[in-house]
Amino acid sequence: MYADRKDEKQMTFEELVKKVRTMTERVDVSGQDFLAVQVNITGKDSGVFYVEVKDHKINVEPYDYHDRNCAITMNLTDFNKMIDGKLDPVFAFTTGKLKVEGDVGKAVEFSKLVKK
Repeated sequence: MYADRKDEKQMTFEELVKKVRTMTERVDVSGQDFLAVQVNITGKDSGVFYVEVKDHKINVEPYDYHDRNCAITMNLTDFNKMIDGKLDPVFAFTTGKLKVEGDVGKAVEFSKLVKK
């Protein structure tokens, strides 16, 4: 139990956005349709950013995205676990750790995109 805590460094919101940018740089979105997902991070180090796939490019920016397909809401720790493959998005959704507003299908596309 304590080993998990020692291995997990507390990440800030800014570090998370940078991590998502780095992860998405290597993702091939050449066959991906338009996708705009706003990510709402809750808790002590909260914030909002979006991931947009448009014209075969991915943009990650720390802003609200009003014309989005969906918005997902999670705390920073759980979102980080999800993108690291340590928390299944379906499990997170069914247990209430992940909330989706809007098109759930687009949220599933997003989870596949960040797990690549």
